[in-house]
This record gives sequence, C-alpha cells and structure tokens, in this order.
Amino acid sequence: MNQTLPPAAPGAIPSGAATSHSGTPRKAALASFLGSAVEYYDFFIFGSAAALIFPHVFFPDADANATVMSFATFGFAYVARPVGAVFLGHFGDRIGRQKVLLFTLVLMGGSTFIIGCLPDFKTVGWWAPALLVLARLCQGLSAAGEQAGASSMTLEHAPDSRRAFFTSWTLTGTQGGQILAALVFIPVAALPDAVKYGIGWRIPFWLSAVVVVVAFFIRRSLHEPAAFAETKKVRLPFAELMTHHWRDVVRVICCAFIAAISTVFGTLAISYGKDVAHVNSTITLWLVVVANVVALGTQPFFGTLADRIGRKPLFIYGALSSAVMTPLFFLSLQSGSVPLMFVAAIAYFSCGYAAANAVWPSFYGEMFSSQVRFSGLAIGTQLGFLMAGFAPTIASAIGGTKPGGWVQTSVFAAVICLIAAGAALTAKETAKVPTRELGLK
Repeated sequence: MNQTLPPAAPGAIPSGAATSHSGTPRKAALASFLGSAVEYYDFFIFGSAAALIFPHVFFPDADANATVMSFATFGFAYVARPVGAVFLGHFGDRIGRQKVLLFTLVLMGGSTFIIGCLPDFKTVGWWAPALLVLARLCQGLSAAGEQAGASSMTLEHAPDSRRAFFTSWTLTGTQGGQILAALVFIPVAALPDAVKYGIGWRIPFWLSAVVVVVAFFIRRSLHEPAAFAETKKVRLPFAELMTHHWRDVVRVICCAFIAAISTVFGTLAISYGKDVAHVNSTITLWLVVVANVVALGTQPFFGTLADRIGRKPLFIYGALSSAVMTPLFFLSLQSGSVPLMFVAAIAYFSCGYAAANAVWPSFYGEMFSSQVRFSGLAIGTQLGFLMAGFAPTIASAIGGTKPGGWVQTSVFAAVICLIAAGAALTAKETAKVPTRELGLK
C-alpha cells in the first residue's frame, strides 16, 4: 500500500532513501549534472553552429535554402535517438545504468571532436554535409541514453521524498551545457568572417575533449542504485515495456513534445533575431546564456516544489506558460529594446519552460518500474524529442524565419504545448509513492 512519508528533519536523509550511503544521492545528482553538462555542451554547440556557421561552411553560399538544410542536420540527431533509445535502454536495464552512461559520454565527446575536424563544402563538396550528418547521428545515439540513464540513476538513489529535487539536476546540467556552449560561441561570433568560417568555429568542438575526460572519471566512481541492483532483471526489457507500460510510453512521447520549446528558444530564435529582427548575434547568444543561468536557480526550486505539491501541476504550468510566452518573446526581439529582450527571455525560459523541464525526469521516470525504467524513459522521450529536433526546420519551412514569422512559430509552439499539457493531465500523480512501488501494476 502506498503511504505518504513524514517530512525529514533538516539535513537528514529520509527513511525512504534508496541507498544506505548518505552522500550517494548528492553524488549521483552531481555526476548527472556534470555528465549532462558535457553531453549538452556538445549538443548545443552544434545547435549554435547550425544557426550561425554551418550555412556558410557546409553548404553552397549561393543556396537560399542553406539555413533550412543546416537546421535539418541539427534534426538528424533526433532520428537516431529512437534507435539509440531501444539499444541503450536494453543494456541500461540489463547490465546497469553506469556502464551505459560511460559509453554515451565517450561517444558524444568523440563525435563532437570529429565534427571540428571535418572539411568544408569548398574542399570536398557534398561530402562535407554528408560527413556532418554521420557525426550528428552518432551524437544522437549518445544523447538517446544520456538523460534517461542519468535520470534513472539519480531517481533510484534519491530519498523518496526528494526525487524531483535530485533528478532536476540532470536537466539543470543541460542548462549548464547550453550556457557553456553559448559563452564559447560569443567570441566566435565576433570574429572576422575569414577567421570565424575558417578555424574559429572548430575550436569549441575541439574543446569538448577536455571536459569529457573530467566527467568520465567522476561518473566512473558511481555505483549502481540499490533499487536497480535488487530488481529481478527481465530478459527483454523492450517486450516487458510494450506489454505492461505501453500507455505510459505513449503518454511520455506526447509530454516530451514540450522539449521543442528549448530548440525554438535556443536555435530558431537566434536565427530569427539575426535575419529578421536584425539583432546582433552576440546579443541573442547572451539572451540564451542569461536565461539558462537564471534557470540554474529556478529549476531546483521547481523540483523542490514538485516534491511538495506534485509533478503534474508544475509540468502543466510550464507547458501552458510556454505557449503564452512564445509570441511575447519573439515580439520582444523585434522591439529593439535590449532590456525588454532579456526580461522576456527570462520569463519565457527560466520562469515558464523551466518548470516542465525540471519536473519531467521524475514525472516520466516514476511511471515505470526499475525493470524497464531506462528503456521507458529513453524510448518515450526520444520519440517525443523528434518534435524538438525538427521544430526549427518545421518553423523555418512554414515561414517562421521570415518577416512576420513569429505568428507561425507561436501557433506551432501553442499546439505542441497543449498536446503536452493534455497528456500530462491523463497521468497519475506519483510524488508520494515509494520508489520501490513505482510502476507496479
């Protein structure tokens, strides 16, 4: 029988902790934060380059569709993600979370370094974008297992009464990665074109090798959570998932559409600000940095609040507020007022979308038992994240990067936010369910 746990004393580990090692929840959260930061530094470096660099480097300069094709390469990673989710989810539920997380870290870092070494279009023609897509597919395979594995491990290590808070650090790590990616690209964007489109853009991709090594040794020291280690393993987690949890997988797919707001904000808006609103690229990158810095504080707050009032209210608030704030943010880009742009960016991303972003690792993960949690999280999110991957391409194709395109982008964002909120309404509230009873039918 499910029961509500009594509040823990300040600084104490609640009696429902998933492990006897009192420091492990914090260590797991830190490892998830750092690993996600590294993975998504690499991932968002590509997104920034797709908006600002790749149309000039990997495609013919005279091609009017270079921006659309560049955004398409950004989306290709999301095609690989569902395949990676099945593969990595299987091994994550069979042999352990930690081993798979080490693999994803090395694969992402290696792929990113290789992108920095690729020849441009002038050198090898259409082989250049083809090689870029191949490296991007490897990034997608890696990302398919990163958040699912990190969220599963952190959730299973966390005390029952603080799962949302600790798992929120997985997504806060992605904000850290996006901050670092934008900070690195700010000086790159300011370089003279000859340097920027020559060696300048490659440096951020090469730098990823350093942080990968650091994160690898931190993640290597973690042990498997007791909630997973003590679980009887199933031979085919995917079959178990589709037999007993298929409704939850569909629910997660629809909820995960909300991630498209992140790519609209972090990739499409950069292009819209530069090409339509004529905002300096440095300013648009700083909008991303500041909004993500503020989210470093708001996301753990939303996680703590979700442990008190539940996952559903916070997630639905994040989805609906994102729908409302999308047109306001794009209009702020056209206003010419830099202070207004920063206020709108913080309200949109840090105080709206961040609520759903902080809560989803616990919200989705708690729908599944530990036997299939990695698989359920990976497959459900990666299928849903296809919308995020192709959101810039879709919005660009319907005129979102042309004058007045904020209307099309806002309607598109509103539709996906309403789908996510509606799916969340159908879920059970699991905030007070003990970890060992999650996902049991």
